[in-house]
Amino acid sequence: MQDVTLIGIDLGKHSFHLHGQDARGKAIFRNKLSRKQLIEFLATLHACTLVMEACAGAHHMARRLATLGHQVKLTSPQFVRPFVKSNKNDFVDAGVICEAASRPSMRFVTPKTESQQTLCALHKVRDSFVQDRVKTINQIHGFLLELGISLPVGNAVIRRLPAVLSEHPLPPRLITTLERLHAHFKYLSEQIGEIDRELAMQLADNDLGQRLLSIPGVGPVTASVLAAEIGDGKQYASSRDFAASIGLVPPQYSTGGRTNLLGISKRGDANIRRLLVQCARTYMHRVSNKAGPLAEWVRSMLARRHSNVVACALANKFARIAWALSAHHASFTLNTTMLRPETSI
Repeated sequence: MQDVTLIGIDLGKHSFHLHGQDARGKAIFRNKLSRKQLIEFLATLHACTLVMEACAGAHHMARRLATLGHQVKLTSPQFVRPFVKSNKNDFVDAGVICEAASRPSMRFVTPKTESQQTLCALHKVRDSFVQDRVKTINQIHGFLLELGISLPVGNAVIRRLPAVLSEHPLPPRLITTLERLHAHFKYLSEQIGEIDRELAMQLADNDLGQRLLSIPGVGPVTASVLAAEIGDGKQYASSRDFAASIGLVPPQYSTGGRTNLLGISKRGDANIRRLLVQCARTYMHRVSNKAGPLAEWVRSMLARRHSNVVACALANKFARIAWALSAHHASFTLNTTMLRPETSI
């Protein structure tokens, strides 16, 4: 066991498969352990490098194993998959994780803190509530349209649904069903409002979140998501790496000396990409009333490119600015679009 320098761990819900190897890549041991046995085994083992896939439970396990003195690395499953040679089982997966982690060019994921995971969970719950609310609104519109009642688009009409129902003779059972949907709509709206207030409170105590709010078009929801995802920004070598990680750069398919760039790759976190594109569209909607180099750049782009292309390009720029604010502890100045050291918020 003294020769072990790298251990690949295939995570499971109740059991964990370990593959240990030395500095030359020779397999030393293979073990299948429970969660309790895993902690006891690694607590008595000399400090070495532990590698896991960045999947469910990986961030918690990484934090716990790091307290035992080991160096813990997380790698994306998509970078591990190409190293599988033929058959697949849990021990093979653990060995493949070691193989992938031993590559000098391998990229790793920084383990998230508990506060980052809590913030991510809060955003996921909010997104689920928003989707349910949209579904409820669409159901109300659909049921009423089947009976010849067409309502305008928007939440304001749904909020005064009882008044709308009193103006039209409808079957009593349908009215009861619509009232249930209306009550569900109000419940979802209240929950979304409470989560928004909680996010605003957390953002008020977050230095990075406050600096992210200085980016034009970025609001509390986007700022808190970016703060949870970027962290200190050290897991990305440059701003372009962060933009590429969320799919805002074009993939390349070049051969024979001919360069071919496609549309945006749409990799990584789709929620962050969607929010940044929405921020870009919000800024573009009012760009005629804005001044400064950024506004001039957007107007020049709109004069020669489609608005969808400009929105993605501006979202890419916002992503790079967000990384710079995190990595360099800087503030964004709108009139000069330059980064300078933070002095006051």
